[in-house]
Amino acid sequence: MIRGLYTSAMGMAGQLKRMDVVSNNLANAGTSGFKRDVVITQSFSDVLMRRVRDYNMRGFNTTTALGPASLGLIINSIHRDFSAGSLQPTGGPLDLALEGVGFFQIMIQSGEEEPVFMFTRDGSFTLNEEGTLVTSGGHTVLSASGNPITIPGGDILITDTGHIMVNGTLVDNIGIFSFEDTAELRPFGENFYTITEEAEIIPFAGRVIQGYVETSNVNSVREMVEMISLSRAYEANSRMVQIADQTLGQAVNEIARP
Repeated sequence: MIRGLYTSAMGMAGQLKRMDVVSNNLANAGTSGFKRDVVITQSFSDVLMRRVRDYNMRGFNTTTALGPASLGLIINSIHRDFSAGSLQPTGGPLDLALEGVGFFQIMIQSGEEEPVFMFTRDGSFTLNEEGTLVTSGGHTVLSASGNPITIPGGDILITDTGHIMVNGTLVDNIGIFSFEDTAELRPFGENFYTITEEAEIIPFAGRVIQGYVETSNVNSVREMVEMISLSRAYEANSRMVQIADQTLGQAVNEIARP
């Protein structure tokens, strides 16, 4: 009975975590370049239930195997789905989308602190007052050589290889990087990613598309269906906890009564 109570409680905790992930996906369905999270679950290690002191065999202190019992599910990991979103035309000369597995490099600096280097798929860029290419949040976009990009006034053309041309003259090249294993990227916030020490950078093999942004790869309908399913699973586990609690209460108050 206690085991059943714990199993249902673990199920409720697992559904809550999955609900948090689905809610975050839905909240970012309109965020450019956002990649959805997928929860990977696994069953908790099964145990072999045994009946201790089988009194049907009097005179023997024995145990009888009743079979395996599951202790519920646990969250194994949260996987980031890096599949591409659709391309949305904007017509903006500084709006860029990436076709293929690649990321723009961003530098975040606060005051006199050391700069932090990030990566993002969100290509909604603009120019600040100094003419430096920045993200919609004001963070510096870096070139292939790791320096800020300054774009003078004029007719801006960005080629599919990331070369920035102004009035037909090459100005700079946007830094675009890919990775041998995207599992080495870690979400940081603001649609940015950091990388682990084991991350291996490889050349970007895709192309840059000017005048477009990549939309989120979140399917709102699918996430809503998942949320309804999780809500029903949570309610079922909650009901099982109530039943187990009521049964334990009866055992304590009635069966054990002298």
